[in-house]
Amino acid sequence: MNRIAIFPGSFDPFTRGHEDIVNRTLNIVDIVIVAMGHNPEKNTRYFEADYMLERIRSVYTGNDRVEVIEYNELTASLAEKYKAQYLVRGLRNTTDFEYENSISQLNRYLNKDLETIFLITSPELAPISSSIIREVHKYGGEVMDFLPYEL
Repeated sequence: MNRIAIFPGSFDPFTRGHEDIVNRTLNIVDIVIVAMGHNPEKNTRYFEADYMLERIRSVYTGNDRVEVIEYNELTASLAEKYKAQYLVRGLRNTTDFEYENSISQLNRYLNKDLETIFLITSPELAPISSSIIREVHKYGGEVMDFLPYEL
């Protein structure tokens, strides 16, 4: 039986930090599903969903251990659908932990067989966030060093 992890997020955009989490998760599980979800608290996306899905897929072309999907349901339900035993989340700081811990506990309540794996962000990637990249890009700044694909 394959060990399957879901890496959920809005990925607006998908950064080198996200890529690092996926790559490190592949050392733990057999398959990683990068699941781009819709966050109702984020009214609009900066990058179109289809465009970002294409960019993320381009990073993992030829890697049959990574699947990239879009979803619009409870993450715990998505995990059941894909028979995933794990959710994976990256933590940059204690604020991330507090937020992710609450979500992890709720997901465990909704799906008792679902474990969350927290990976501490690699130090050199910790300052990178999608919101900072969006801000720099919006005002014409160079962001390519922070992304694993061409815009």
